[in-house]
Parts: sequence; structure tokens; C-alpha cells
Amino acid sequence: MMAQRRKCHVVDVGGVPIGFGQEMVVQSMTDTKTQDVASTVRQIRALHNAGSELVRVAIQDLEDARAVPEIRSRLDDEDCHVPLIGDFHYIAHTLLQDAPECARTLDKYRINPGNIGRGTRYDPQFKQVLDIAGMNGKPIRIGANWGSLDERVRARLLSQHPDWPFEQILQEAMVASVLESLEFSLACGFPEDQIVLSAKVSDESALLSIYRSLAQETDAPLHLGLTESGTGMQGVISSTAAISVLLQEGIGDTLRVSLTPRNPLTLGHETRTEEVYVAQRILQANGIRAFYPNVRSCPGCGRTQRDRFRAMVHRVSEFVAEHEQTWRTQFPQSAGISIAVMGCVVNGFEEGKHANLGISLPGSREDQTMMHVFQDGVERGVLRSDAWEEEFLSMIEEYIENLNEGRHFLTR
Repeated sequence: MMAQRRKCHVVDVGGVPIGFGQEMVVQSMTDTKTQDVASTVRQIRALHNAGSELVRVAIQDLEDARAVPEIRSRLDDEDCHVPLIGDFHYIAHTLLQDAPECARTLDKYRINPGNIGRGTRYDPQFKQVLDIAGMNGKPIRIGANWGSLDERVRARLLSQHPDWPFEQILQEAMVASVLESLEFSLACGFPEDQIVLSAKVSDESALLSIYRSLAQETDAPLHLGLTESGTGMQGVISSTAAISVLLQEGIGDTLRVSLTPRNPLTLGHETRTEEVYVAQRILQANGIRAFYPNVRSCPGCGRTQRDRFRAMVHRVSEFVAEHEQTWRTQFPQSAGISIAVMGCVVNGFEEGKHANLGISLPGSREDQTMMHVFQDGVERGVLRSDAWEEEFLSMIEEYIENLNEGRHFLTR
């Protein structure tokens, strides 16, 4: 059984509330040069269309900062009102000061306590960011990363605990860096309900330990993510394994899956959307939010007509993938329904009944020729072998359209 969602403050980010009692929010980040307005707008729109509810952009210099208002204007002209988050490192205080329109336009600032300043410069530079955020009514995310950890905290812990293993020092330093930055922010008078926290590492077990500590020590919303998770299957599995555990424990309020795009030769903006889909699938698999229909299928075995069964599974999966974005907009109740394609009658009948719409193909025996279709636990009929594929796809469309019109109800 999933744990109750952790209680925390609610932070408004450009009209998107995050925190206790709110939907878990999917976030992503662009990889364009932000000062390239056309490319950045195109990529933000693609990410938002894929389902990213918050989008972060890198702001490295004044050219990037001064491009933000134009990016916002073009997005609004295209009816894309996704909140924008500015990702700052090293010189956030000067960029926000020297580009005041950028500071007013962004919906949240993301800063890293490990590189906001060095030595005696840390406190005044951090406070300057807080002052600008407060003046503009903008929330901040204090986002530690083990790639740019606060050296002051790590040095202190090494001195205090010389016998601790490096991994423990690292984890404790991440937690301490975030909590001390939170404490400093509050001491400066920054509103508690304007702060989001994160502490990203690449090690799955370390991520669990760090976020469990943060969840116990603070009432701030937590942004989840396994940083530097890799590409393809490796990145998906690592992110899913770590994030799902935290979600099942009720920890997390926003989520980003950080994936390196699969094809390095593909320069189009479409490459970024995979991380959005994976984040949605993680939330859906954990029963937290529903986005798309689920296609279930058995692995196949010697009892199935292998070629026919595999072709059917791929055809149904491709059909759903082709339509799921449109269905999500036109038929929102289709989110989370289950479609089962089973290879034979051994388990196919009952597993087909467990789905909202299921089909059990005939097995490999010659006397098994009938394809049975089930809808919400009841057998709907039998399909002819010469037209089963198109008939079943038509049934899927019919089911979803009728769902939206309230003609039947989900029972499974």
C-alpha cells in the first residue's frame, strides 16, 4: 500500500501549485542556447505539448537573461503559457540585477548553494538573489547537486568526522547544504511558502537516503530527480527504480527524469520529449497520475501463434501511441484505461476480463480459432479471423469515445 503523501507547503509557480494536496507536477529542461530565441521557443513548446507542466531554461550570461522576456512573449502569442524557470549558476545575483525584466518574467529561480559564491561572498550573493526574488514575488528552488557541492559544508564534515566513509560524507553534506541554505533564506525573511528543495545525485541508494532525510527535516516541497542517469534503457531503469521508491513512500512534489537524448545526431527539439514521457509513465505506473491508456500483453510462449500474436501486440501499441496525445486532449477520461492483448486461452480470458478492453487470441492448437473480446469484465463477442485486427482497433476507438460521452463506466 502506498504511503500517505508527505505534508508540505504549497508553492505557486506561475499558476501551477506544487505541494501537499496538489498533483505531482512533471518538469523538464531545454538544451538550446537560451539566447537563440526561436530554437528555445520551439523546444519549450514541444516539451509542453508532450506534457511538461514546468520548463526550465539555462541562463548563463546577460544575452540569455535578456532573451527571456522575448521567449515569454512568443510563447504567449502561441497560446503556450507554461511557467518558465531560470536555471542560474555562479552569477545569479548579477544576472538578475542587470536584467530586471528577466527577473520579473521568470516564474521561479533555481540556484545551487554550492556555486552561488565562495567564502565571504556566499552570504551576500545568496541574499541578493533572495532580495530580488522577494521583490518580484518569485519562488526559488534551492537545488544542491553532488557535482557542485558546497565545499564549506563538505570540509566541515570531513573535519568533524574523519572516520566516516566518503559516501556518508557526501550524503550528509548534500542534506546539510540544502537545510542550511533553507535556514539562511528564512533568516533573511524570505517566505517559507516560496521555497522548493532538491538534492540530486546519480547513485540510486544515495538519492533515497538524502530525500528521506529532507522529507523528515523540512516542510518544503521536494523536487525529485536522479541526475546524470544516462541514456536509453539504463537511464529509464535507474530513474524509475529510485524515484518509484520515494513516490511509494509519499515523497516528492515535482519530478524530472534527466535523460541524455538517445540519438546524438538528431538535432531537432523532439529528442527532449522522451524524459517527459518517462516521467509520466513513472507516475502512472505508481498509481499517482494517469496520462495515457495502458497496453498490456503477455510475453508469448509455445502456446501462442507467435507471429500473429506479436504482430497484434505491436499493431495495438502503435495505434494507441499514434492517438494517445489526441485522446488526452479530446477524451481525457481515456487516461489510465487498460487494453489487454493476450496470446492464448490459458490466462487470456481472465486477464482480458481484468482490462477495460481485452482480446484473447487463439492459441497454437489447430482447434483454437476464435478471438474473444472482453469489455469491463464481460465478454463482448468473437471476432472473425479475416478482420480481427481492424475490428479490435475500431472497438478501442469506440470504447474511448463512449467513455467520454458517459455511455459506460470503468469497472476494472
